[in-house]
Amino acid sequence: MENQEEGPRRRERGLWRRARARRVLIGSAAGCAVLGGVLWALPWGRPAEPAGPSPGALAMAAVGAGVPADAAGLAELIDERERHVRARPRDATSWAVLGTAYVEQARRLGDPAFYPRAERALRTSLSVRPQGNVRALTGLAALANARRDFPAARRWAEQARELEPRRWTTYPLLIDACTGLGEHAAAKRMLDRLGELRSGPAVLARAAGVYRDRGWREDAAASLADAAAGARQPAERAAYVERAGQLAWERGDLRVALRHFREALRLDADLPSAQIGQGRTLAALGRTTEALNAYRAALARQPLPGHALELGELYESLGMPEAAKEQYDLLRERVRAAAAAGADEDLVLGRYEADHGDPEDAVRRLRAEFARQPGTEVADALGWALHRAGRSGEGLRYAVRATDGERGGGVRSAVFMYHRGMIERELKRYGAARRHLAEALRVNPHFSPLHAPRARAAARALGDPPDVRPPELSG
Repeated sequence: MENQEEGPRRRERGLWRRARARRVLIGSAAGCAVLGGVLWALPWGRPAEPAGPSPGALAMAAVGAGVPADAAGLAELIDERERHVRARPRDATSWAVLGTAYVEQARRLGDPAFYPRAERALRTSLSVRPQGNVRALTGLAALANARRDFPAARRWAEQARELEPRRWTTYPLLIDACTGLGEHAAAKRMLDRLGELRSGPAVLARAAGVYRDRGWREDAAASLADAAAGARQPAERAAYVERAGQLAWERGDLRVALRHFREALRLDADLPSAQIGQGRTLAALGRTTEALNAYRAALARQPLPGHALELGELYESLGMPEAAKEQYDLLRERVRAAAAAGADEDLVLGRYEADHGDPEDAVRRLRAEFARQPGTEVADALGWALHRAGRSGEGLRYAVRATDGERGGGVRSAVFMYHRGMIERELKRYGAARRHLAEALRVNPHFSPLHAPRARAAARALGDPPDVRPPELSG
């Protein structure tokens, strides 16, 4: 059953939306007035055909606003900034732009080798201009978020906010850091402040992420639809459409998810996350050959360890253990490459070890991860690893944290519910297990080609709840 939203929360979101709509309307009116003034000033008989900005200039604007950039434009921007800093090595701003562009390039390509280059460029910017260098500080926050070092990301972003509290681009970085730390109330406060400072597609997309994490799916979907409609560049629009596809997938709406993923790829053919989403959805629809092709194409472009784990489990579900092992080997290789570049992939490695390797190693890794940054995903993974290692009683505490809205686990995740239900089944808490396994299959009956069938089998084995009737009164 969908979460019941209380009146105050509904009113709060309504006020936020109405304020946002007013800002959009005012901004649109101002833009029209400026455009009208420009057209009025043009001499008659000479049509205005200004040359559009170059791909590199568009990428620079996107990187500065913290939104996805076009692959070709990003490459052009990096090449231009590299040449610029060689000629002018004391240009702190250009070093900061270059470092932030490297972070975006790492994200697009799934290549952690760009992270050390980004760090060198950003720290060079700070050394050239150690005081008041907000661009370098926000670049370092973006880098730390990309590396999954959320405590560092929050520290860098807070330094930037202290210097310029009204600089809106700092707040999305704080939202990501707070979310990674499991501080969802703080993330919501940062979103509220962001909404006071800025409106537009980037803000709507960030709002959608916060809403999704709190279990407000309809609000998240509406915000993403508005963000995609308002995005100016295809790469940005594609990113928002792809996220809408993820939301549809999470609620088990396969047709809508597939439509979104295909539209995202039409807008940006170099978007591997949309290909992964397409593969995931096609597999759930039984179109296995197409699904495998989509996964392989995505991994050829962006060999992320989490994607390798997904494909390995798909192969395993199809009875292809050798192909699965090849993907698991790729996962380990990519985790090592990420660690060498200063990135943290212990969450993915812990998930792999819990189900396919050494559960005790998973517990050690994930316990350390949770101590450092206790996000909801880490809580779920640690609870499951403890269960797999034979410590279901301890694991249940973390599974409850990941699924209990009062403790931060507001996101409606079929995987999290499945983990909790299976742990409760092991502990002979059959009523709770029955409820949570049913909830997992209700949220998304296709959540995993490997684990969804196990959830169904466990739910069948538990059967219907016993028919408990009050004793008959004797006459």
